[in-house]
Amino acid sequence: MASSDELHKRRQAAVARGVGSTVTSYVDRAAGGTITDVEGREWIDFAAGIAVSNVGNAAPRVVAAVREQVERFTHTCFMVAPYESYVAVCEQLNALTPGGFEKRSALFNSGAEAVENAVKIARHATGRPAVVVFDHAYHGRTNLTMALTAKNMPYKHRFGPFAGEVYRVPMSYPLRDGGLDGATAAARAIETVEKQVGAENVAALLIEPIQGEGGFVVPAPGFLPALREWATATGAVFVADEIQTGFCRTGDWFACEHEGVEPDLVTLAKGIAGGLPLAAVTGRAELMDAVHVGGLGGTYGGNPVACAAALASIETMRELDLAAAARRIGSVMTSRLRAIAERDPRVAEVRGRGAMLAVEIVRPGTLTPDPTATAAVSAACHAAGLLTLTCGTYGNVLRFLPPLVISDDELARGLDILDAAFA
Repeated sequence: MASSDELHKRRQAAVARGVGSTVTSYVDRAAGGTITDVEGREWIDFAAGIAVSNVGNAAPRVVAAVREQVERFTHTCFMVAPYESYVAVCEQLNALTPGGFEKRSALFNSGAEAVENAVKIARHATGRPAVVVFDHAYHGRTNLTMALTAKNMPYKHRFGPFAGEVYRVPMSYPLRDGGLDGATAAARAIETVEKQVGAENVAALLIEPIQGEGGFVVPAPGFLPALREWATATGAVFVADEIQTGFCRTGDWFACEHEGVEPDLVTLAKGIAGGLPLAAVTGRAELMDAVHVGGLGGTYGGNPVACAAALASIETMRELDLAAAARRIGSVMTSRLRAIAERDPRVAEVRGRGAMLAVEIVRPGTLTPDPTATAAVSAACHAAGLLTLTCGTYGNVLRFLPPLVISDDELARGLDILDAAFA
């Protein structure tokens, strides 16, 4: 087998430079909470493929389901010759997502594609043009979703012009907005919408219940319910982007459940299919069915192999109660992260929910972001065999997304490495 150095040389000659990677070691295999590179070095995984491998890599049920489906058929295109597994995934999503109302689902390939289709559905159903998004938001890399995303570098820089009728309003960011309570922060956002856009023009209000790339920002309690109430009152479609927060990651099946918020539409991807590419929009039947026949779809959307993986992943989440596992992981990690924060003045805040946690790093005694120190801590983790990710508008947040099947020993070893990296 080629070494990582050899593979990296081949990569430099073959792969576009614009595609980045966190580390330069190349993966040979992965399972549970670990990744093993081609040199045989084991890494503790605190990334889970950016919240994708929630059920772990090579989860037994997923492997068996994929193997069986590949032997039967790999593709017919659901729009040409449909099959049961697409329908079964939609049935599962309709039952699992928040809200007791009648729902429909449609399947796609990626989170960005799901977001684009949610916007299409909202605009078609309401006849309105405007989409409201939030500071620090991340919704994807396509032209429309770059417009919806807040961060310029590396996602938007010199890729414009972007899609129009997108309006950005202030997010509830307790560490950085003076500790505004949720209701006050929501009123600020709503006032901005009503002044700059006009409520009667808003097709969709799109928000991540906990922001991902923007820094794992958890809005103050009451923020999401107040926005939900405003959307209902004004006829705007409330869209929850649960792409990173979904499928047990935050300790509930979906992050909106924490405050009892029932979105009109939910966008889903990442953890849905155990690592295979699949995404979805699920929501109110009257909104989803408003679109004319042929208005939604795509050649690979709801690929049968990915659907088989999704059904097996959902079964695994239920059988292992991975929502409870996320809460248990969160309890262990939060305790250790707060201990680091108590002795290290660079840690301004420990935040998150379940197994979606982060620390924000600043210059001691200030709220000035320190992306250099953040990168240094992450690099020290990598050198010691712990895979971590950074994020945040200012590049100063370390985020932690371990697989929900990580063992207690793997979790403890990873936290020991993190502790030493800060020291």
